[in-house]
Amino acid sequence: MGHAQVRLSVFPIRLERLDFTPNGRPVLAGLDLTLGGDGITLILGPNGAGKSVLLRILAGLERPHAGHIAWGGAGAPSGQIAMVFQHPMLLRTTVEQNTALGLRPLGLGRAEVRRRTAEVLERVGLAHRARDSARHLSGGERQRLALARAWAVRPRLLLLDEPTAALDPTASETVESIVREIRTDGAKVLMTTHNLGQAMRLADDIVFIEAGRVREHSPSARFFSRPLSQQARLFITGELPWRIAFHD
Repeated sequence: MGHAQVRLSVFPIRLERLDFTPNGRPVLAGLDLTLGGDGITLILGPNGAGKSVLLRILAGLERPHAGHIAWGGAGAPSGQIAMVFQHPMLLRTTVEQNTALGLRPLGLGRAEVRRRTAEVLERVGLAHRARDSARHLSGGERQRLALARAWAVRPRLLLLDEPTAALDPTASETVESIVREIRTDGAKVLMTTHNLGQAMRLADDIVFIEAGRVREHSPSARFFSRPLSQQARLFITGELPWRIAFHD
C-alpha cells in the first residue's frame, strides 16, 4: 500500500521538558524524548507513569502544561497521526462504514475511499464482514477494525494504547501481526503495553517511563538484558513470571 502524496516528515519528534499536572498532580514531570521515524517503539512503565497521557498528547487529545514538541523541525502534523485505544469507539453501523470514517477529512473521492476501505479490510481479515454491523464483532475483530480504520489513513505515526490488553492470546497474536504489517507499510508505531513478552516480540526499542520521566530509551535486546536504571531492573523482575538474569 504505497503513499500517493508526498508529505513533510514529522520526524524526528523531539519532546522537551513536558509537564502535565492535572489538578496539581504531576503525571509528566519534565519528560524528554526523541523519536525517529522507523520501527516499533514500546513504552513500558508502572501504572500511573504517564504512558497513556504521552500518547494522548502526541495525538493532540491533551495539551501539556509546559514544555515543547518539535515535529521534524516544523509545526504540528496534519493528517499523519492515527491512534487506536484499548477499547475502540465504533459507530453503530457497518464495518465498512466504520473503516471509511477516518478518511472523510482527507477529501478523497468515493472510488478511492472504497478502494482503501476494501484493501485494509482484506489485510486485517475482515473483508467478509464488511456489510455486517460493527456491534456484532468479537473483541478481537473490533480491535482489528480499529486498526483497519487507522491504517486506511496511511499514518506516518500510529499510536497504540494497550491494544491487546482485553484480548485472548490468539486475538493478541493476530493484532501483533497486523501491527508488524503496518510498520512494514511505512508507519512508525508507538505503543504502550503491560505485557513484557509482547514487548520482547514486537519492540525495536523500548522507552521506560517512571514517575513522569523517561528513565531509559534503548534497543529492546539491550533493555531486557542490560537495563541501565535500577527502576527498570525492578520493573522487569517484578513483571516477568520467570526469573531473568541480567548481563552486567
